Amino acid sequence: MAKKIMVIDDSASLREAVRAALTDAGYEVLDAADGAEALKKLDGRKVDLMICDVHMPGMDGIDFVKEVKRRSDYRFVPIIMLTTEASEKSKQAGQVAGAKAWVVKPFRPEQILHAVSKLVA
Repeated sequence: MAKKIMVIDDSASLREAVRAALTDAGYEVLDAADGAEALKKLDGRKVDLMICDVHMPGMDGIDFVKEVKRRSDYRFVPIIMLTTEASEKSKQAGQVAGAKAWVVKPFRPEQILHAVSKLVA
C-alpha cells in the first residue's frame, strides 16, 4: 500500500508541483492550503509524513508542527519543512517544534524525494 503524505502550503502551484513529484514516485498525497485546514484533515486517517511551508496565513508552519506534536495519534509522524526561510534561527525553531528536515525553496523534486524516502523507509 502506498505511503500517504500530506502537503501543506498556501501556494496551489507549489502543492501541485510537490504532488506531481510524490505521485510519480508512488506516494498517495493529501493537501491543505494552511495549517488550520490541515488540522481538520487530521481526523484519525493514517498519514505517514507531512511536508509543510513555514509562512502561511492563519496558522504558520511552526505553530502547525507544535499542534501536530501535541496530538497523540500524529506525534511521531515526521514533518519536513519546505520553505523560502533559510535563517538558522528559523531552522532551529522548526527543529525545536519537532520538524525532522528543512528544504529551502526553490527546490528540485529529487531533493524532496530524497528527504521523504529517508523519513518513511
